[in-house]
Amino acid sequence: MAIDRIVDTGAHEEDAEEQKVEVTLRPTSFEEYIGQERLKNNLRLAIEAVKKRDDGTTLDHVLLYGPPGLGKTTMANVIAHELGASLRVTAGPAIERAGDLASILTNLQDGDVLFIDEIHRLRRTVEEVLYSAMEDYKLDIVIGKGPAARSVRLDLPHFTVIGATTRTGALAGPLRDRFGIIHRLEYYEKPEIERIIERTAGILGTTVRPEATELLATRSRLTPRIANRLLKRVRDYADVNGDGIIDLPVASAALEMMEIDKLGLDPADRNMLRLMLENYGSRPVGLTTIAALTGDETSTIEDYYEPYLLRLGLIERTPRGRMVTEKAKKHLNS
Repeated sequence: MAIDRIVDTGAHEEDAEEQKVEVTLRPTSFEEYIGQERLKNNLRLAIEAVKKRDDGTTLDHVLLYGPPGLGKTTMANVIAHELGASLRVTAGPAIERAGDLASILTNLQDGDVLFIDEIHRLRRTVEEVLYSAMEDYKLDIVIGKGPAARSVRLDLPHFTVIGATTRTGALAGPLRDRFGIIHRLEYYEKPEIERIIERTAGILGTTVRPEATELLATRSRLTPRIANRLLKRVRDYADVNGDGIIDLPVASAALEMMEIDKLGLDPADRNMLRLMLENYGSRPVGLTTIAALTGDETSTIEDYYEPYLLRLGLIERTPRGRMVTEKAKKHLNS
């Protein structure tokens, strides 16, 4: 079931104008990219080493993982820009057959960066083609059918794969082992989210008062994608109901209209917690049962609800299922 939530960390389809704005919001260098300092330092070192050697070698394949909305796609853009390389973008579900991957790989140039979003959703037959491509820069294809079929090995340009996933455990071991650089993106700190909001407001030409910036950062679930989305919706509210300036009263009224509470929870989050409490109290609840209660897919619960609720300590994961904590009970009753 598709979810339509302001605090949804998934990327939304937007109209052409919005998409143009999104492109301008993405930083293109490590200096512009706010947060993830440990990751940036490691990648900066690796990229500088590749440039210094200047012997035709490429950056090791990079695997970025972590909850959605934390900047994996943005980091892929930054890496390509810092390398001075062209970026090719695709997604695991979009590569349905080995031939689709072969078409992408044979059109790459030396030094190109291939970004594969949701790489854990690659089909196994496609993965097997990717193994030799990543390790040996060779492409094994079968020509013909039946007794006349023969295998041909093609040379590929040297390229770098950047894979992004929310589920490293779903990656096949052989695929995961072919990444030389593996990093997790962590949730941001509140001051970092405030800086992201200030940067986005500057790009959008919107005035945001410091107290409003702090409020938006508090409600953004420590996630840049949500912070930017909230800022856009509050900007809309300020343009329609005020003079376009986002101050504390305007931000508070807009967030109240969107029903986003002080912890950043929206009606869908609170509904899930209430359903668990009403039906099971303090007993553990299985993931499939929660999905049945809310009408969502189990993957939606795991990817979009759980990470932040776990971080806040509103639910716990036990061998027998998920449990609502006392902290969640107090929050719902407040």
